[in-house]
Amino acid sequence: MLEFITGYGILLIYFAVCASAALLLRRFVSVHMEVFRKTLHLILLGSILVFTYAFMTWWISAMAAVVFIVMVYPILVFAERIPGYSELLTERKCGEIKSSLVVVFSMFAVLICVCWGWIGEKYLVIASVFAWGLGDAAAALVGIRLGRHYIEGRLIEGRKSLEGTLAMFVVSFISVLIVLLANGTAEWYGYIPIAAVTAAVCAAVELYTKGGMDTLTCPFAAAAVLISLVRLWGV
Repeated sequence: MLEFITGYGILLIYFAVCASAALLLRRFVSVHMEVFRKTLHLILLGSILVFTYAFMTWWISAMAAVVFIVMVYPILVFAERIPGYSELLTERKCGEIKSSLVVVFSMFAVLICVCWGWIGEKYLVIASVFAWGLGDAAAALVGIRLGRHYIEGRLIEGRKSLEGTLAMFVVSFISVLIVLLANGTAEWYGYIPIAAVTAAVCAAVELYTKGGMDTLTCPFAAAAVLISLVRLWGV
């Protein structure tokens, strides 16, 4: 109980500080809508470090993710009645924030149970989330800013820029490589192919995922690749 209260308290403080800073930024500084959306995205993404380091037990960490959904969801339902709520948080459609809450923290809970609880390697949780989250943010920002060549097809929702997809690969690769180097014991060059394959899979999965469900498909695909390759290479 003490571990849960301490870790959960750190989680609440993290979100209170980061959310307040982001809203103050939007209030006093002119920020592009997509940049602000990705700022919120990165705040959400960064909370995985709280889940993996503020808690010492995997199932307590996973439970905290579920409790957070139960606590915050009703608050968001109430907040939706406040005029200007959607505009403030740059929702693309009504209910986007609360649905993202459920999807993201459920994904966190599953990855914690599998990578930390089952495999016994909490750093794989971080690597899987960062492979998706940082790569996705890079893809969106680079695609909007520098996108010139577009990929279209029956299996692709709308059209996505080649530049954005390449940005996702590069940032995912760097993110995964850094996490592996920081937590592994093998020589650095042993992690390069693992990071490259993980990044390539994430970029491909994001490209073909529809309905905004890359929040689930990308980190789960990254986890599947990482678990397989880490065990195969024994690093």
